[in-house]
Amino acid sequence: MTDRTKHLVIVGQGAAGLAAALSAAEAARERGTSIQITLLEKAGEDEAGGNTRWSPSYMRMAGPDRVEPTFVGDMLAATQGRGDRAYFERLAAEAPPAAAWISSHGIEFHQPVYYLAKGPPRIQPVGGGPAIIAALVQAAKAAGVAIRYRCDARALVRAGNGIAGVEIVEHGETSTIAADAAVLTSGGFQGNGAMMREHFGAGAESMKLISPGTRFNTGDGIRMAAELGAGMSGDWAGMHSEPIDPRSGNSAPVVLVYPYGIVVDRTGRRMFDEGGGLVHETWEKFSRDIHFDAPSREVYAILDSRLFAIADYGRAIRSEVPPVQADTLEELAGKIGVDAKNLAQTIAAYNALAVGDAARFDATLCDGLAAADTLQPPKSNWARAITEPPFVAYPLIGAIAYTFGGIATNPNAEVQRDGAPIPGLYAAGEITGHFYGTAPNAVSVLRAFVFGRIAGREATAFLARA
Repeated sequence: MTDRTKHLVIVGQGAAGLAAALSAAEAARERGTSIQITLLEKAGEDEAGGNTRWSPSYMRMAGPDRVEPTFVGDMLAATQGRGDRAYFERLAAEAPPAAAWISSHGIEFHQPVYYLAKGPPRIQPVGGGPAIIAALVQAAKAAGVAIRYRCDARALVRAGNGIAGVEIVEHGETSTIAADAAVLTSGGFQGNGAMMREHFGAGAESMKLISPGTRFNTGDGIRMAAELGAGMSGDWAGMHSEPIDPRSGNSAPVVLVYPYGIVVDRTGRRMFDEGGGLVHETWEKFSRDIHFDAPSREVYAILDSRLFAIADYGRAIRSEVPPVQADTLEELAGKIGVDAKNLAQTIAAYNALAVGDAARFDATLCDGLAAADTLQPPKSNWARAITEPPFVAYPLIGAIAYTFGGIATNPNAEVQRDGAPIPGLYAAGEITGHFYGTAPNAVSVLRAFVFGRIAGREATAFLARA
């Protein structure tokens, strides 16, 4: 053991990267260890923060001090039994202290209004992602973390079984900075067209990115780790995507009222069971089907004026653009460019079979108000006839938030190689591959904070021993 200053490099300034940098600085101060912490961020300072900067940052907790008792089981169910139980148990155990730690840096939490339908409990930092980024950047800088913007990490420099540096490109110049340990937190590969096409097929490279920060997530950290022999995990054919309004200029302009009407493609035909579950149970498959299966990769949610009678319906819509409205279905079809004859036939056939007691309609839960079994595709909940003008339409496209395939890590956030940790290399957040099938609802930012914080502490402990 020497007294020389050790170097820790963190790649990516989202929730995971900031948690890693700040927790490492605090742990080093507590230990009396001299560590130079450098955070590298590809974006400029005004855009830095990855997905976190643009996210409402909902976190799946029953309160800041607890998760629900079913948390681990729910995670394993969402990942179709393929997730790492130990990883999710660590997430559950560390979530409350992580939330308390975030609060200690000036971030308050509240219980947010969320969609319309009831679902798992969630908390939200007041101010969402922008507030997180602002507070933790300030705290990290105050703790001595050096943040280098517009700095691309290109490769990890090997030293024996571990690492010795990170190759970067900054101001057009290539150089190497010393790194006795590193934490990779640079997100998935949704901003890399070639990787998207490789893992999701033709056309995936054109899928809309849900927020401006998403374009910086180009799989660099995944590639760097792979070049060092890191193992990979997660569902490489999996992504979290959501239906958004293509007319909107907002970040993540989701429109989540589609279960309460029907969805048609440009030909005027229905394409899926709009009432197949709560929105967070159907939106991933729905948005992927839009992009890969619908003509022109656009569909239309069709509702009638009873949308406006649903209490707080606006909570489920983040588009600032009002819906298209018309007094007749023919006029509506003309305004949205859908085959008018087919739309009329589709709605007539739907209405003839949506004859359940409309008084049972309840937008907050799966109400069992199903259309007759002969309707194809079926409508399993919220099947009210579309009869009350004005008629309403929202155009929808599929937009990707993040990918599932990534780096294999253990519950200590250590990157794995042949089943054992790579000395001094850690990863956290969307770059890690712990999701399969569907994304557990409201867990992405939570796991970024929890495992980013773990990575920072573990890296500091590693450097103290080195």
